[in-house]
Amino acid sequence: MLSQNDLLQLFKETRADSEMICSFLETEDYVVQPVVDVSPPKWHLGHTTWFFEEFVLKKYSKSHQLYDKNTAYVFNSYYESVGDKVIRTNRGNLSRPTVEWIYEFRNYVTKAMTELLMKEELSKEALEVVEIGCHHEKQHQELLYTDIKYILGNNPLLPKYNDEFRENPVQEFEREWINIPEGIYEIGHKSDDFCYDNEKGAHKKYLCEFNISNKLVTNAEYLEFMEAGGYKDVLLWHAEAWDWVNENKIDSPSYWHNIDGEWKQYTLNGLVNLEPEAPVTHISYFEAFAYAQWKEMRLPTEEEWEAAQDKFDWGIRWEWTESAYSPYPNYHKPEGALGEYNGKFMVNQKVLRGASVATSRNHTRPTYRNFFHPHLRWQFTGFRLVK
Repeated sequence: MLSQNDLLQLFKETRADSEMICSFLETEDYVVQPVVDVSPPKWHLGHTTWFFEEFVLKKYSKSHQLYDKNTAYVFNSYYESVGDKVIRTNRGNLSRPTVEWIYEFRNYVTKAMTELLMKEELSKEALEVVEIGCHHEKQHQELLYTDIKYILGNNPLLPKYNDEFRENPVQEFEREWINIPEGIYEIGHKSDDFCYDNEKGAHKKYLCEFNISNKLVTNAEYLEFMEAGGYKDVLLWHAEAWDWVNENKIDSPSYWHNIDGEWKQYTLNGLVNLEPEAPVTHISYFEAFAYAQWKEMRLPTEEEWEAAQDKFDWGIRWEWTESAYSPYPNYHKPEGALGEYNGKFMVNQKVLRGASVATSRNHTRPTYRNFFHPHLRWQFTGFRLVK
């Protein structure tokens, strides 16, 4: 658990980082919502601000006055126990409140939070909620990057976000297969450092012997799968995945463009030549599974990934695993509205491990359990194989 002074610094850095990400946007970019999974950037800025006002200032500040009575209705996401909210599909219809208003709201709450952390001695319970709030905003910083990419990448002009964001670092080492012997391994978060509730409940797991790749699957390797007819071979796909491929006419990773017979990729730097040796990204679980079938291998389980992670480099892509997102033994979700943060999503989703090029600083650890529905691929997702 961080000290109150350290939490103050974390809070201030986190708030500044969100605004830095948005500093490259034009005002019009803040409002767009192309699909339900993508939220407008201004909504992210408002939602992460509402979180601190709703869960910290309303409960632990004696003098705080709400900035506006409608903030909970506009910026609540999925906290059903908190009250009514704008449905997710309608976030892009909110031309008001304006971007300027949202920045004023942010400044108001940031100032109130800073004063609270500087002038009041807060309880352990309050400090824990502040820490969750900071990491919650860091999650939304990654969503900002990926949602901005989706917004710009689905604009027919394929505009550039900036020249600085580095999406495709190459793993410049030879592929090796790391042998992990059979045995009993301890899985889950064990230290006093911050983690989410879904990482708790450290437990032992027996694993059979396996070999895991030290490298992620690359664009060049995935292109071989495509050229071999991988998207047309029904025997490689789950039934639901095959329907998804055909109904959506999927024949390549998201953001790939075949122009005059040459593969290009839309990145936050604009449209560029596909980098063959970069790890493939914007891949669904469905596609990762089909590729593994084609290679006559498989994806690691999340327990295998965690048992082996200290033996390979990770952090460029969120890595699909074969594991369904479910509670660990003796899992207990927190009381109240914060109990809705993870527990109610433990169905029909797959676990991803690691981090990505868009993950915020000080927001990664070997036990982190990300989770998405198996068809989603707007995040920086990739995969490694096991044999």
